[in-house]
Parts: sequence; C-alpha cells; structure tokens
Amino acid sequence: MNTASAPTTDETSLSARETVKALCAYVRPHRWAVALGLLCALAGAAGGLLQPLATKTLVDRLATGETIAGILIALTALVVLGTAVEAFGAYVLERTAESVVLAARRTLVGRLLRLRIAEWERIPPGDLMSRVTSDTTLLRAVSTQAVVSAATGAVAFVAAIVMMAFLDIVLLGVTLGVVVLVGGAAALVMPKIARATERSQEAVGEISIALERVFGAFRTVKASGAEERETARVEAAARRAWRHGVKSAKWESVAGSADELAVQLAFLAVLAVGGARVASGEIPVSTLIAFLLYLFYLIEPVSKLVDAVSHYQEGAAAISRIAQVERLSTEPTRQQGALPRQRGAVSGPASVRFEDVSFRYRPGQSYIHQQVSFEVPGAGMTAFVGPSGAGKSTVFALVERFYEATSGRVLVDGKDVRDWSLSELRSAIGYVEQDAPVLAGTLRENLVFAAPRATDDDIRDVLARTKLDTLVERLPHGLDTPVGHRGSKLSGGERQRIAIARALLRRSRLLLLDEATSQLDAVNELALRDVVAEVARETTVLVVAHRLSTVTGADRIVVMDAGRVRAVGTHGELVAQDQLYAQLAATQLLTPSR
Repeated sequence: MNTASAPTTDETSLSARETVKALCAYVRPHRWAVALGLLCALAGAAGGLLQPLATKTLVDRLATGETIAGILIALTALVVLGTAVEAFGAYVLERTAESVVLAARRTLVGRLLRLRIAEWERIPPGDLMSRVTSDTTLLRAVSTQAVVSAATGAVAFVAAIVMMAFLDIVLLGVTLGVVVLVGGAAALVMPKIARATERSQEAVGEISIALERVFGAFRTVKASGAEERETARVEAAARRAWRHGVKSAKWESVAGSADELAVQLAFLAVLAVGGARVASGEIPVSTLIAFLLYLFYLIEPVSKLVDAVSHYQEGAAAISRIAQVERLSTEPTRQQGALPRQRGAVSGPASVRFEDVSFRYRPGQSYIHQQVSFEVPGAGMTAFVGPSGAGKSTVFALVERFYEATSGRVLVDGKDVRDWSLSELRSAIGYVEQDAPVLAGTLRENLVFAAPRATDDDIRDVLARTKLDTLVERLPHGLDTPVGHRGSKLSGGERQRIAIARALLRRSRLLLLDEATSQLDAVNELALRDVVAEVARETTVLVVAHRLSTVTGADRIVVMDAGRVRAVGTHGELVAQDQLYAQLAATQLLTPSR
C-alpha cells in the first residue's frame, strides 16, 4: 500500500546550541512576563521551603508544652498566600505561552506566503500547514513552562538541599546518592523522547499531506471509487503518528515516574538511617520529621526539572521543524502599503522583451527554454502557441519573476525584471492562471482580490464586460454569495470569467492570460475575445492558447516548440510560412489542410 509522501524540506536537525538560541529568540520579546511568572513561582517555592522549618518548630514547642496557635496561623497564611501567588504566576505564563505561539504562527505564515515558487512546488502544502498548526503548539510548553520550571526547580532543589544540609549532612548524603542514581537512569531516556516526538510530528504532517491531496481532487476521488484506498492512506499516516506518540508517552511516563521513585527510595533509606540516628540520640525526632518533609518537598522541584527536560525535548523537535521552514528561500518583502499602482510609476502599456533567455529549474535538469528571444512593443495582443510542453506558460512565470532566468535577460519597459522591485513589477501586471483559481469566500471578495480599492461602478462595469452580471442576478445574495471551497459552487467557465474580471479590475499595464478561455462555451468565448481585443488597445496583452480561434486576430503570434521560438508573425503569415502552425490551424479547422 502506498503511503503519503514524506516532507521534502531540509531535515537537518538543530544542534542543542542552535535549539536554545532559537528558543531564546521566541522568548526574548516576552522576557519581562516570563520574569514575572518566574518571580511568582519562586515566591511560591519559598513558601513551601519554610513549611518544614515551621513544622520542626511546632514539634519542638509541642514537646515543651508551648502554645502553637501562632505557628498554625502563620502556616495557614503561608499556604494560602503561596497558592495565590503561584496561581497568578501560572496565568501569566499561560498567557505568555499563547503570545509566543501567536508570534511564531504570524512569522511562519508571513514567511510561507513569501516562499519562492520553486520552494512551494517541492514541499507538500499539508506538511507546511502542520508546521504552522501542530508544531507551533508545542512551543507553548517549552517557551515558558519549561524555562520557568527549570529555573524554579533548580532554585528550589538547591535551596532544599541547603536546608537539608543544615538539618543533617549524613541524611543529605544518603538522599543525594539515591537521587543521582535514579536521575542518571532517567536522563538516558530523554533523547528517546525527542526522537519519538519528532517522528510523531512528521507523521502528523503526513496526515495533513494526505488529506490535502484528497480534498484537492474530491470529485475525482469519489468518481474513481477511491474512498477506501485514500482512507487507508490517511489511516497509515495516523497509525504512524499514534505509534510514535505512544512511544513518546512511554518514555515520558518513565521519566515522569523517576522523580517519585527517587524520593520514595530516598525516603526508605532516610527513614532507616535517620531512625537509627534518632534512636542513638544523634539527632532529635523533630529534625528527622523536618528532613522527611524536605525530602517530600523535593518531589515538586525534581518533577519540575524532569518536566522541563521533557518539554524541552518535545519543543526541540518542534523548533527544529519550524527552523527548517525558516531556512527556505523567500522573495523579498514587499513594501508596506504599496498600492496596486505606485505613485510616480510609468503609465501606459508595458513592453516586453526576451533576450537569449534559457531556463531550467535546477542544475542538471533539462532546459525548459533555450535561447528564447522575442519582442512585444507596448499595447496590442501577442499570442503564444505551440504543442504542450513547448514552454509557453514559462514565459509568464519568468515575466512575473516566479522564477529567474538561468541565462539571458527578461525586460519589461526595457528594464531587467531583476532590477524591478517585486511589488512594483507585479503591480503593473494582471495575471490569469491556467486553472483560473477562485478562493473560498464571496464573489465580491474574489473580484476585488487583486484590486481591493475597486469601486462599485468598476465592479458593475467589469461584470457586464465579462458576462457575469446574469450570474450575479441569480445568486441568492448577489455579490456577497459564498462561492465555496475553490469556487466549488461555480462552473468551470464561471470561474474563468471571474479570474478574467479580477485581472481586468486591476487595470494593469500588462495583462497575462494563460489559457483563460479554455472552459468557455462558444458564445462566452466570443464575448471575452471582444473584451480582450478592446483591452489590448490600451494595454499590452500576452495570451497563451491551445485553441487558435481565440488568437487568430492577434497582432503577433509567437510559435514555440521544444523550448525555442520557432516563428513570429500574424495568423495569415504563419499559415503560409510555418509548417507547425499551419498543421495546428488545419487540425482545428481554421485553414484547409495541406
């Protein structure tokens, strides 16, 4: 049975130093809140430290017949105050932990949306989503609780040891011998917790990958009767997550019970040795009682230290996976507040020129473009035609700087696209993708997606031009009607018209249409062809088309084959001069076959 593909991000784990450094970067903005939580935790720990001494005093007074009312009142006040302070500190830490998770998610989402297309194409979206959701959740415990637990546990442990040394150094030696022995054994399982947690998180990512794969082609899955097979695929990933989660829980339970085991064994040893010392008169019984109370008090700081290490191991796995995303290549940050059309930008239709452009995705792979050269002056329509795989859509990807040319130059308005800021370049371009994606949300939100400042008049005008006004009239809530996930409530032709309307609302200087009318019927295709021809009078329009009927009236047609420009001319010129184009035209009944 096939399983979900594994993530393909850089899987190099961080070193301990790098993990601590990354953790500090998350905690640093909240250091004062963490410090306050730490102070409250230490105050609560101090109250606990005083209780055994107060108990010793109480026992001594009972032995001498003195009153104990004052000590009982003081003990009660100490317990209540310590509990209140600790509760407040716990709230501060939980709130801070949520703030750390929020900041991490904001940073990750901002980075993911700026990923270079090449990075986005090689990583399953489901895996990226799991890193934003489940991995960041693990930061909650390690960013605050682990830090504070480690600090308070260490301080309380040292303070308790000092107090125990003050009471009886022999009994302290017995206690430390048992604690070190059991603690050393528990430390051996900590790396196992880290490995199991990381494997579990990877499996959770595989679940997201498998579900995203299914939901991305839901109708196809049902039509193919593949529900059971796909369910088995998701269940396989879920079982891997369960298996590693159980393994992590097993080692956590071992580590978690080690502190209690250490204290229980130490209690028995201290009871034996201490009883003998009391019997011999070396120490009073009140000292043994106080020492045993400190011994039981050690359970909490030792437990905090164990929990801190466990949380750190879990968090280290999450931080490592998050850091892998942070190492991915991203595009430069767009200027804040950039308008679709920047003030002072060049107006009028844009020109495009390719100069000996070659392109391949990675070194060692075959070239998609090989010395492609052509020129498109401002305004008018230029069409790109040719067999599938000829490199037509890649022209648009290079103009938009989704990819960088391997060699040669791509120029817009005579300026290399690499010298443009991305925000300025893309604000001048309207782009309709091959599959004409529609986002979940309302029809209005989709229309103004690329032009958020479009007016109602602008929207009405573009609806009429793209023949979408009749669609709006029959929708229950007009423009405010939800269109479903990926436009599932719309037909393919309606989605294409919405994508075209969205691009037209942008009022760009360069319009890129990649198979923008492939799903339209003849009537709507003709109407859209007229709209594009009208737009081409004032805008440079580049069109990729397999259906030559949409581009026969283009000002120029670039014929591409196997990553090269084969010929450039009008429909009539190419029918007469280029055999490939003439064959394509004859196949589509646009000319008599030769």
